Amino acid sequence: MFYVHTVNDDGSVPPRCFWQAAFGDSGMMRLQLHLLPQTMAVYRLPPDAPLPPWAVRETFVSITRTPHELSVVAEEQPQPGVTMEGGWRAWQVAGPLAFTLTGVVAALVTPLAAAGIPVFVLSTFDTDYLLVKAVDLARATEALSAAGHEVLG
Repeated sequence: MFYVHTVNDDGSVPPRCFWQAAFGDSGMMRLQLHLLPQTMAVYRLPPDAPLPPWAVRETFVSITRTPHELSVVAEEQPQPGVTMEGGWRAWQVAGPLAFTLTGVVAALVTPLAAAGIPVFVLSTFDTDYLLVKAVDLARATEALSAAGHEVLG
């Protein structure tokens, strides 16, 4: 087993770039995943909607505006008049992850796709978040562990 680090063009290692992904004999990427405690929901609002006050929380929240919608991923709490898809649980991939890394999401979604488990994936500057429905959490944990990932929580 060895640890992977990215290297800048000048040969230096970025100061925040410790990556806990390791490769075993199979050559498959192994990641460490931490389960977040809350149940999440994906909310859909009109594209021109103002950012709702409930979307600004001190807990996990991700906001994306496109020409077609305003999507908010946050702790599940039904909001009157807002379309939502609830019942998601989220794992945080241990990071930070360098932007030059490839195959992180593929290493996570491939075993879940093989097990027939739907996913929702979010990326931030530092890391990725893998969401699965709470009803699929046990099967997803088994599939990810069987693929060599360290699934915590």
